[in-house]
Amino acid sequence: MIRIGVDFGGTKIEAAALDGEGRFRARVRAPSPASYEAALEAVRELVAEAERQAGAAAPAVGVGGPGSVSPATGLMRNANSTHLNARPFPEDLARVLERPVRYANDADCLALSEATDGAGAGADVVFGVILGTGCGGGVVVHGRLAPGANRFAGEWGHTPLPWPAADEHPGPRCWCGRSGCMELWVSGSGFARAAGRPAHEVVTAARAGEAAAAAELDRYVDRLARGLAVVCDVLDPDVIVLGGGMSNVDELYARLPEAIGRHVFSDCFATPVRKALHGDSSGVRGAAWLWPPE
Repeated sequence: MIRIGVDFGGTKIEAAALDGEGRFRARVRAPSPASYEAALEAVRELVAEAERQAGAAAPAVGVGGPGSVSPATGLMRNANSTHLNARPFPEDLARVLERPVRYANDADCLALSEATDGAGAGADVVFGVILGTGCGGGVVVHGRLAPGANRFAGEWGHTPLPWPAADEHPGPRCWCGRSGCMELWVSGSGFARAAGRPAHEVVTAARAGEAAAAAELDRYVDRLARGLAVVCDVLDPDVIVLGGGMSNVDELYARLPEAIGRHVFSDCFATPVRKALHGDSSGVRGAAWLWPPE
């Protein structure tokens, strides 16, 4: 038997077939269409191709993507791919795929993948973070995704930057309609906006000893630590796992635990911060894991 996972991103869609041990049997990608109907068709075609390459069909499909499904209406909400909002996306996917579909936020899928057999394997509580074009979080407890009663647990990217300095308040306006959201400070695009140049250029310059770039990286670490400290005050996870483009900044793993510890409401802080073991594969793997082995 295989599992099929789909990672629905803002720039690309990936479908993958995994065997029972979580190994890839097939992986296919395509650019994300800008229209709703074209998105449905793209997912249908990618799933069919993944199954063709794997030589087997799956009884159900797991999909990870932006936003979440409202339990009140069954419609999508809070997706930065705004053509999905107010649409019955999982229901329509089930129709075009002709089988059951489970949908979860992409950060939930990262957390589930890493808690299952990645950087958070064996931990009781895992907080997974995506630091990419946007910023999101997911919570896994005892190996199971914890979406929350209203199905928006982990929407950490749209909470305000804690303890803002004078030059950080009220913060830039977010696409969600609020100001000063964490996403605007700690996503890769947010870091680039604050620094005034691409994130990878800042990191490279900081490593080369450029004082201005080093100061920007210091501010980024502090902002990320402040945001994670609030999560830790509420959740106190056993491990924090980082994914997305900014997770490739190796300096974060040595510096964040101490920086978070300065802000948590505790006399000690020993929670490790780890890089996602499966990298950018975690989203599609976690989507596949939305369905149990049976």
